[in-house]
Amino acid sequence: MTKFSTLLKNIGPGLLFASTAIGTSHLVLSTKAGAQYGWLMIIPIVLANVLKYPFFEFGVRYTNVTNKSLIEGYRNRGKNYLWLYAGITLVTTFTILATLYVVTAGLFINLFHIPEVPLSTVALGLFIFIGSLLIIGRYKLLEISLKFVVTLLFIALLVTTSLVIFRGQAPADPNFVAPDIFNEVGILFLIGLVGWMPTAVEASSWISLWSIEKYKSGNKKPSLSEALQEFNFGYFLTALLAIFFLIIGWLTLYGTGTQISGNAVAFADQLVSLFTSNIGSWTYVFIATAAFATMFSTCMTAHDALARVSIDILELLFPKLMPANKKKYYVWGIVLLVLINYIVITAFSANMGQLVAMATFVSFVLAPVIGYMNLKNVMSHDLPSTFRPKSGLRALTYLGIIFLSLFALYYCWMVVF
Repeated sequence: MTKFSTLLKNIGPGLLFASTAIGTSHLVLSTKAGAQYGWLMIIPIVLANVLKYPFFEFGVRYTNVTNKSLIEGYRNRGKNYLWLYAGITLVTTFTILATLYVVTAGLFINLFHIPEVPLSTVALGLFIFIGSLLIIGRYKLLEISLKFVVTLLFIALLVTTSLVIFRGQAPADPNFVAPDIFNEVGILFLIGLVGWMPTAVEASSWISLWSIEKYKSGNKKPSLSEALQEFNFGYFLTALLAIFFLIIGWLTLYGTGTQISGNAVAFADQLVSLFTSNIGSWTYVFIATAAFATMFSTCMTAHDALARVSIDILELLFPKLMPANKKKYYVWGIVLLVLINYIVITAFSANMGQLVAMATFVSFVLAPVIGYMNLKNVMSHDLPSTFRPKSGLRALTYLGIIFLSLFALYYCWMVVF
């Protein structure tokens, strides 16, 4: 069997990771980075992807060798590790999923031109539809549908990026003054970009749980090198698409004086207009559908992952209270996430920005801690020495921990003072 056919056979967790990452962090932040600050923002995007790579890779490595999730590894290191991760997951559960559904609902309203329908109503419809799909189709449906969605998005982005490059830089406004990256506004944007590029570090356990589901699918379990090959493919695709979005924003908006919306829903609509203006108005439905499908798939993967993570945490924290029927538990997890996040959307819609800011703060500040926890897992006796990361990957891990720690400390200083 060739390497390519082996990759296609094993494709799954890496693709789900790519779909999770190519949500608002790419669709909004990468494009906005290019539009506001130009091509220089490729540096923090590449840096973030490189320095965070080990944290996510360890999720695949640990699970492939031990057949256990990263979360089980946290428990093996000590209950405090597990409680810390449980706290982070709790904050994520009440914020990030609701935000993703709000953005997706906004794209749906724009796509079908139904501004009279309340955003919360569309979000509820999406909650019910996606929740039903996950309960019925589970992991297998996720894997099959995302192969189509990510392929569609990649083609749309490749075509658009090529046309944008061919047309060259948009004419600059004669009164344009390049914004300063190193003032307070620029630093805060940079922190947000690095913090969510390619995605939050706690998603490393999501890949771990998807790997376990993949191994249960009946196919032969891949070797460590094969599993890492599949993950590396998804990770490289994620980084490449981030650069595509950056180029589109830079060449079409940078220096033009165009007012960029701070609202994620409005900006996503602006992005669709960017695509159609470069390819042609006839592509509106195609591009808008691709953007909606991107956010739809991100909602699916995040919804599925948070249900699995919550179950895993509860089973490890309260083993005597948990019933043995995991399938029934998964259904309840999906339904509870629907109820919780719909309540968040309806009750805290005016304060969604503050809730997301809190989630960003917790996720970003604790990112180096989770990175260290993942390193502890793969360097433990759970793994035979031959499967532990080599010195180069360990050095990159420590560099990433230092990098994120410095950013986190500076972020805390800015918030406090």
